[in-house]
Amino acid sequence: MQTPPKGQLPMPSSGVLADAVAIPSCQLCGGARRTVKFRDGPFEVVTCDDCGLVYVTPRLCGKALLDIYDEGYWKSDNPKLRGYSDYAREAALYLKTYRKRMALVRRWLPAQARVLDVGCAAGYFLRVLREAGHDVHGVEVSPAIAREANEALGSARIHVGTLDEAVAQKGYGPQSFDLVTLWDVIEHVPDPQAVLRTIRRLLKPTGHLLLETQNVASRWARLLGRRWHHYKHHEHLYHFTPATIRRLLDDCGFRALEIGAAYAGKYVSFGFLAERAGRLGRIPGLLAKPLGLLRGCHLYVNPRDEMIVAAAPK
Repeated sequence: MQTPPKGQLPMPSSGVLADAVAIPSCQLCGGARRTVKFRDGPFEVVTCDDCGLVYVTPRLCGKALLDIYDEGYWKSDNPKLRGYSDYAREAALYLKTYRKRMALVRRWLPAQARVLDVGCAAGYFLRVLREAGHDVHGVEVSPAIAREANEALGSARIHVGTLDEAVAQKGYGPQSFDLVTLWDVIEHVPDPQAVLRTIRRLLKPTGHLLLETQNVASRWARLLGRRWHHYKHHEHLYHFTPATIRRLLDDCGFRALEIGAAYAGKYVSFGFLAERAGRLGRIPGLLAKPLGLLRGCHLYVNPRDEMIVAAAPK
């Protein structure tokens, strides 16, 4: 992808947006008719009138988009707009989340499976799979966080870069994986069809794809409106519904087997809850501020505004 000319848009207060392009049509159906859900600074969140896909315009692309995922993304001074307050500090909670989620994952992979996690970040999911005896591999575009995955799992198992680069450099062959996962990744990808078609080639005929993404049609998203915490316009380029994610998968050679929210929750710290409450407004933020003092405490939270999709090659 070519990086667009600079200076097309004013810089938001976050200081992250340097390059952006307007999106003229829907990525999913190609339609140009759309309805604006809301505007936020230079961004519009729109709904395609033809297929219902919700997406952001304008948006970052090319190197400008990849640069989002630097050190400051994983330890952000403004996580309401970008990234995480301190991703690595929550390692134990991510591991606990994935161990709980294994109740779902086990249904879709055989014993001693070969697994690829695309967007593996620090490799927490892969560590849990390794504990269960699986052959694990990961791809991560952010060198800043991939260092942790490399240290934990070894550089032979982690590719720092894009999925296409991993296929070329690691020699991943067609039909070589039993399971491929995309945890909170597909909404970040400018061309999700290209990624899913590559995954389709990598999966064995009996293999499965597990994909988690936010559900913009969920009750929580509709209730919060523009204050919904998944509206992070620099990084979340698309907001799917069960219908639009099903259509995307179908277009890329998959059939969706199951879509649900039962295992889409996460263990989070009280500090995380205080941070997210601040997005709801000044008063909720102030009321929740004391939770930040209990940062060492945590609980399992599932507002059912995310969905996990199990799919198989057609």
